[in-house]
Amino acid sequence: MVSIDTYNACVDFPIFDAKSRSLKKAVMSSAGGKIGQNASNTVVVEALRDINLHLREGDRVGLVGHNGAGKSTLLRLLSGIYEPTRGVADVRGRVAPVFDLGVGMDPEISGYENIIIRGLFLGQTRKQMKAKMDEIAEFSELGDYLNMPLRTYSTGMRVRLALGVVTSIEPEILLLDEGIGAVDAAFMAKARVRLAEMVKKSGILVFASHSNDFLAQLCNTALWVDKGEIREAGLVADVVGAYEGPETGEYVAELVERFHGE
Repeated sequence: MVSIDTYNACVDFPIFDAKSRSLKKAVMSSAGGKIGQNASNTVVVEALRDINLHLREGDRVGLVGHNGAGKSTLLRLLSGIYEPTRGVADVRGRVAPVFDLGVGMDPEISGYENIIIRGLFLGQTRKQMKAKMDEIAEFSELGDYLNMPLRTYSTGMRVRLALGVVTSIEPEILLLDEGIGAVDAAFMAKARVRLAEMVKKSGILVFASHSNDFLAQLCNTALWVDKGEIREAGLVADVVGAYEGPETGEYVAELVERFHGE
């Protein structure tokens, strides 16, 4: 059964040279978490603190919060990129992370070869990825560049290729960060349609976004992440209202009604 369970999960980043007040302040500013000390008296940034989640098939969870609040760190914890420093993270199911899009790609080999490599990284077989090759090529709109080494690609082209690969599979758990950027508006609009179709096929969605429209369209619940902790949990409109104010919450409630007729 597809599931995500975390029990008081924490992620700390040790800072081994943080003697000065200015450096501590800079670390806190960039990471967003609290400054503390571990059992070895090493200064750490508490990027996530006491995260408790229990998600099952059909759950569609939006993550809201300012940049540096811990949303991306939470996605990386659930994907297995980060292990909890304390507590437990138990994720059961085939995971597709739609973030850190360059992971599993080699700049020295062609786009076509990277389609295979990235697919293997996401748990697919070589045969499965070869069957998806034409579809991914059409979606990415990279043409003859697919025969060229990845190092010749612009950042936007790399994102196109990676999005083409990751949206071609059917995950049981989809971890999505909309802040992938670096592509033009027309392609991003096309990618959004494809991501929405991918969400329908997934068992569990966890989605970090600053777009209230997209949250209302894709999610049925939300979490407000603040300084590495879950500050609020509930329906999307309620959580967005707590985070951005009641007027925005009412607007999101109208969007939810429009998208889902609830």
